[in-house]
Amino acid sequence: MSYLCDFRSINRIQREGWCCYAFNTFNTNNLQFSSFNLSEPILTALEKAGYHTPTPIQAQAIPIIMRKRDVLACAQTGTGKTASFALPLIQLLLDHRMHRAAGPQVLILAPTRELAIQIGENIDGYAALTPVKHAVIFGGVSINNQISMLRKHPEILVATPGRLLDLLNQRAVSLSSIAYLVLDEADRMLDMGFIKDIKKIIGLIPTTRQTLLFSATMPKNIEDFAQSILTNPERITVTPVSSTAEKIDQLVFPVAKADKIGLLAHLIKQEKTGYILVFSRTKHGADKIARKLNQTGITAEAIHGNKSQQARQKALSRFKTGAIKVLVATDIAARGIDVDNLHLVINYDLPNEPETYVHRIGRTGRAGASGRAWSFCDVDEREYLWQIQRLINKEIDRKDDHPFPADGMLSYIQPKPQRQVASATSAPKKRKKKRKNKPAVSAA
Repeated sequence: MSYLCDFRSINRIQREGWCCYAFNTFNTNNLQFSSFNLSEPILTALEKAGYHTPTPIQAQAIPIIMRKRDVLACAQTGTGKTASFALPLIQLLLDHRMHRAAGPQVLILAPTRELAIQIGENIDGYAALTPVKHAVIFGGVSINNQISMLRKHPEILVATPGRLLDLLNQRAVSLSSIAYLVLDEADRMLDMGFIKDIKKIIGLIPTTRQTLLFSATMPKNIEDFAQSILTNPERITVTPVSSTAEKIDQLVFPVAKADKIGLLAHLIKQEKTGYILVFSRTKHGADKIARKLNQTGITAEAIHGNKSQQARQKALSRFKTGAIKVLVATDIAARGIDVDNLHLVINYDLPNEPETYVHRIGRTGRAGASGRAWSFCDVDEREYLWQIQRLINKEIDRKDDHPFPADGMLSYIQPKPQRQVASATSAPKKRKKKRKNKPAVSAA
């Protein structure tokens, strides 16, 4: 079975005293949130929201966090990871309100504004019937309003690294009372270049803190970083890649790059209802796709890092309410987007990292539901497709029967199709001789 996380170093971790839990098919049918000694106000809020049975990561992480152990968790979007750390932290704050400090006691770092807002909205719901207060701070909006929020002494602070450093430099907030630190989507924060900012922030937090690190992937740089900030952590992993992919009806459409927009418009017009999320690899590409779709009569908007916070939130709100049919997003802008019953994900561009493909399509198969994911693949993206299929251990079904067929394109699943075609045109021995005699000429 293939996993989203790379656990080649598990043996090393176990020798160093790290605990490791793998609950990929963890049965939570006999568990209820009341099993975790959560207070009545939290349980009532969960009941009103319709949450009864914890997800695998919640079932494992909540009791560990309430025992005040550090955690290293590998879990992707849609597994319920926000509740897995938010619920026990709210409970811990309620348990120790007699010792409440002047500054925030919980710091949750998130890579993007959208994810920070989503975390804040979730906390708002979980803590609605409790006296626990929180604040969410991020860039792109007035810093003065956020300073005013901090003066109300929130116990939980959700922040993006850049804006938090701005506030720290202005002495608008102190981290001297932080007892619990959460790093959410740590892999994305490191990918976005926040490592120096995060290290500065951690240097201002007491070393006696409890630290929780959540990451969708576990490359070596995350392993090394975790080693430097966690103390004897208990390690959790959920959701094997293969099971995520199996829930989703996947298709790949071979298509020339120039025909992608025509194929996209054709497919979307066949979809009469539902939300459609389209992924572009670039900001410019996202804008172009949205513009072309609108020209064909399909309502669409794009979100990416160059859009203002207000514009991004407005587009997302219009998407959720059905005012627009299609939302076009880059991968970073899509982090934090949480849309119930997402109808279809379309990869207009295949991602160059296979793990990103799993994150993308996972948005249409939330909480065990089935979903659909369609991918366009031009001749230059074949290597990306091979990597994706190796990761998910599955050959994605091809859809050649469409108005823009890529006539003459080579097989997508052969490992090196170009070499096979070349060798078929002449005898192998003669080809080898020519290659030996040509380097001096080509080097000149």
